[in-house]
Formats: sequence, structure tokens, C-alpha cells
Amino acid sequence: MQLIDNLAALRATITHWRRQGERIGFVPTMGNLHQGHLELVQQARRRCDRVVVSIFVNPLQFNNASDLIAYPRTLEQDCALLGELADAVFTPTPELMYPNGQQRQTRVSVPGIAEVLEGSLRPGHFDGVSTVVCKLFNLVQPDLACFGEKDYQQLALIRNMVSDLNMPIEIVGVPTVRANDGLALSSRNGYLTPAERHLAPELAATMNWLAEQISAGERDMTLLVNNGSDRLNSRGFTTDGIDIVDANTLQPLTDASRTAVILMAAFLGKARLIDNQVVFL
Repeated sequence: MQLIDNLAALRATITHWRRQGERIGFVPTMGNLHQGHLELVQQARRRCDRVVVSIFVNPLQFNNASDLIAYPRTLEQDCALLGELADAVFTPTPELMYPNGQQRQTRVSVPGIAEVLEGSLRPGHFDGVSTVVCKLFNLVQPDLACFGEKDYQQLALIRNMVSDLNMPIEIVGVPTVRANDGLALSSRNGYLTPAERHLAPELAATMNWLAEQISAGERDMTLLVNNGSDRLNSRGFTTDGIDIVDANTLQPLTDASRTAVILMAAFLGKARLIDNQVVFL
């Protein structure tokens, strides 16, 4: 596994693989890897000859400077976890990615998806995501890229960007990896205290409870959202948002909707946890 921290070495490596006719898979991450990330890498490995993993804590997608500073940097541990799964790990700095500074950086925005739901709670966040992913795609030039379905809106955003910009990249959504108690794996789980970690599976349990009611025929989404929020808050969470929308458009449900997605976001102590589930109507 190569550890690459500069553009010349990355380009030389990609060019060498291309000349051999090899298919390249890519997994962009912010590091602090866990089994969920490794599943993305394994999926890319199954489909491609070569796999690149990027580790870059992207300042453009943080709304809160203290969150950016506090985000765990665990490069040595990450590389040990990756082992032989990746052929190259690309570790750029903010100065490398944004040589003219963040304020002068050309930005990529995906209209509609970037401003709704999670985007309305974190203004500018998804522009930061689409911008850095677009830059990374241009640098790595992958045939395929894997993203987790846990970040449902992010996955939809990337798919729309790739389609709109005619990028020849296959986007693979990988199902959420969960702990045995149902909690979706996330780097942010590391912020939980032992007591909070014991409570954390209630987010998925509440989501499943809402899904059961929808499957049973309940269509008063406002009632469901309020009940779900009350349930989480009574169990020690602070609900940041529950949305039940069309799974394909991320817009409000209509009579034509055939699938809904439940999008959950709640604080538990310092950790902001998210989860989602698709439900057939």
C-alpha cells in the first residue's frame, strides 16, 4: 500500500495503472476509520483492480470551527486497518486541496438537494461535500466510487452531481454497517460516553418504530415525526430533525410516491447521530 501526499505522485500512480488497463475504485473518507469504511473499501476491491482511499478532513464542509478542530485524526491507525485492502492512500492537506485559500475556491453546488433537509440545518455543508468530492474525482479519475447509504442525502447529492456533470464514474451505494445492537457505525460514535453508547441504539429503534407504523398504513407524517421526536427526547436525546420524504426526490411525499425514506438526526451528549431507513408505501 502506497501512502501518497502530493499530486505528482498520485498522478504518476494513476497513469501507471491506466496504462495497464486496470479498473480503479475510490473511497473518499475523512479518516478515523471503522468497519463501515472498511466495507466500502471491500466493495470497491471486489469490483476493481486497484483501490484508492483518500483521508482528508475537509474544512469546507464544517459549519463549526470547533468541530473541525476536534475531529479525530488517526492516520497511523487508519493505515493499519486498511492493510492490504487499498493500493494507495491519498492524504492531502488543506493547502494542497485549496492552494488559493478556501474563500477563493471555486465551488460546486447541487441545486435542490443541497439546501433541503440536512442542508437546511447545516448551511453550506453540502456545497463543501460536492466541491471536495468533485476535486477528488478529478484527481483520482476513478471508474467507480463507493459511498455509504447511512449518509443518504450525501449519496443522493453525489449521484446527482455525477449525472449533471457527465462524469464517467459509477457510484455504488453500500448498505449501512451496524453494531450488534443496531447502532449505525460512525466516527462520531467515538464521542459517546459509555452511558450514552448504551442509549444510542434507541435512535435506530425509534426509526424502526416509525417504519412499522408507515408499513401498517399510517400516513399522518406530521404525527409520526412529532411522536418520534417525543420518544427520542424522553430517552435522553435532543432531536435535531426527523424527516419522512420521498426516497427518490427527497421532496415531500405525494400520492405518486412509492417509497419513503425516514431521515433521523439527534444529539446524544456531544455526538450528533444520524440514520435512515427506506420504507415501501
